[in-house]
Amino acid sequence: MKIFHLSDLHIGKMLHRYDISDIQKDVFGQIIETVKKHRPDVIVIAGDIYDKAAPSGEAFDIFDDFLVSLASLEFEVQVMIISGNHDNNQRLGYASSFMKKSKIHIASKPPRREEEYLMKITLEDDYGEVDFYLLPFVRPADARNLLGNDVTIKNYDRAVAVILERENIDYSKRNVLVAHQFFVNSNNAPVRRDSEMSYISVGGIDSVDICHVKEFDYVALGHLHSAQSVGEDYIRYCGTPIKYSVSEANDEKCITVIDLKEKNTPPDISFVPLRMNKDVKKIKGTLKELIERSREFKDDYVSLTVTDEEVLFRPKEKLGECYNNILEVIVDNTRTRAFIQNDMGDAVLADPLTLFEEFYFEMNGQQMSDNELELLNEIVDEVTKNADGRPE
Repeated sequence: MKIFHLSDLHIGKMLHRYDISDIQKDVFGQIIETVKKHRPDVIVIAGDIYDKAAPSGEAFDIFDDFLVSLASLEFEVQVMIISGNHDNNQRLGYASSFMKKSKIHIASKPPRREEEYLMKITLEDDYGEVDFYLLPFVRPADARNLLGNDVTIKNYDRAVAVILERENIDYSKRNVLVAHQFFVNSNNAPVRRDSEMSYISVGGIDSVDICHVKEFDYVALGHLHSAQSVGEDYIRYCGTPIKYSVSEANDEKCITVIDLKEKNTPPDISFVPLRMNKDVKKIKGTLKELIERSREFKDDYVSLTVTDEEVLFRPKEKLGECYNNILEVIVDNTRTRAFIQNDMGDAVLADPLTLFEEFYFEMNGQQMSDNELELLNEIVDEVTKNADGRPE
């Protein structure tokens, strides 16, 4: 069984201040052409379909066009989608029952009542049945509500564990889990990128240990933006299909392709590259060297580091005459390095309240109300008193 693993489309996301919807459309077109060429049996999209909980009309249209293209293929492909922490459950789940008729399965919310379980989809190939379990982004509150307000569930690790423990999984069969969480291998954190939205994390309370998912035959993860395995080769983040930050400039964006074999045989894993028609580049040199190199990278999205020792007059304006899409201009010389080194001693980390207010504004496009701020203060106070720097 051939599976295409995608995640973190972040439709509607800006690259710094630049609208990159045309690049998103182009990359999604590449994905469609790759699907036509390789004819996978299954496409999984492991969360964060949209960048904001209230996506724009254009973002809806982009994803709708993508799904219509998949549903209109001349061969049958099953599409399995879960919600991520950026997605609004109700918006993503709209018309999901109707979409099943087109082999598009959307799990927009985790189980929250006793009678609810993970969406399970059973397919069959030459080696027998494969059960796919779809686990949308889950918070501790979801698991607490599911178990009758169980106050012992205080972190994400326990929340994911109790939800999976409820499932009647037949591990003699082949099983695939699709999930959107921050998985770690015994507290060894995977690679993170700047484009992954910062949010409050007290003592790693958001992390989930891979011990809970090791019995699956493949674990298709979303949440982190660089393609990587976590502990085991079959437990993988596929990363974003597009570079969404300067920190991803050297990433190779791709479709992760899984060829699922018979039970107890490791899957074959390969990658199909995806290209941005305007790439993200980090370029370093003197002002003169950067101007000379502009012919090669004129239309790319560039982070420029100027290394001249002498004080320059308006270097950003001069570079702006040569490059069309400047993300940032950094001055790196003896003087600036000394300044940064001295200043770091006075650096103060942003407090959780500030981080959450910024996150709320990014997700909703408006400031928190006074009542919401008051509630947030109470929550942070309670977490700070009880967490002691570590999840219980």
